[in-house]
Amino acid sequence: MGDSGSELPRLRPGRAIAHTTGASGSGSPHRSDSRSPQTPRGARQPDLIGRPGTTPPVPGRPAWVLGPLLLLFALLTWQAAVDTPLRRADERLAGTVADSRLPERAAELLADLGNITVAVPVLLAVAAHVAWRARRAALPRWWLPPLAAVGALAAVPALVVPLKIVIGRTGPPGMGGDGYYPSGHTATAAVGYGAACLLLLPWLRSRYLRRELVIGWAVLAGAVGFGLVRRGYHWPLDVAGSWVLSLIVLYVMALVVERYGPPSDQEPAQAAGAATGRSPAGPDPRA
Repeated sequence: MGDSGSELPRLRPGRAIAHTTGASGSGSPHRSDSRSPQTPRGARQPDLIGRPGTTPPVPGRPAWVLGPLLLLFALLTWQAAVDTPLRRADERLAGTVADSRLPERAAELLADLGNITVAVPVLLAVAAHVAWRARRAALPRWWLPPLAAVGALAAVPALVVPLKIVIGRTGPPGMGGDGYYPSGHTATAAVGYGAACLLLLPWLRSRYLRRELVIGWAVLAGAVGFGLVRRGYHWPLDVAGSWVLSLIVLYVMALVVERYGPPSDQEPAQAAGAATGRSPAGPDPRA
């Protein structure tokens, strides 16, 4: 009784591992019993474009999405190549769009956004800007996303021109010759502005801005197609086929960048802030 105060403290069972990383009850998200944590602290955070976080394994974009897109494009191409009920309905829809109240000058302006003289400089400017920021942030393989974006736009004529020759669809009334499917202007706009959009997305920290950028691209691509049909330059099916073809090209670009580009666990925005000595801005309250 009298010498109990001088006795060395004894380790109680379980206390030695109570604060060991991964031990049950330690509060660490890495649980040794392989069960998912019950608190938000252990939850994985999403990355820049909403995919699961960077704790392995990280699932990327599924390649099987290309299958349905290719099947849809093959179906539209078949409908445009032969005389079918869908093709006849497509020609009636073209007349309805041509009679819409959109002024011809506005429709012409929208159609002109699909010219290579407009889409190519926009993409090159965005690619140069992103390449400069990525190199300044010392990102590995910083050159690959801009190069993939330029390559995606370069693939448009390589795909569209042979299809025009093979399908040989005649144009709307007043447009002579054939080779109108798919629409080259629609594909140029959708891929050119879409590739620029994909380049900019990782550099935007706000989910709100990323969402608005994607919506803006979709509206712009749709407006170009509508302007082409309104002016009588293309049938609606020509435009629809080009939209699907553009999605295929952009998805392949995204797969290449995801597979061979900078690691997805390194946020370009944060890397740029570290490179310039500034802390990245906080999240947008609207996100």
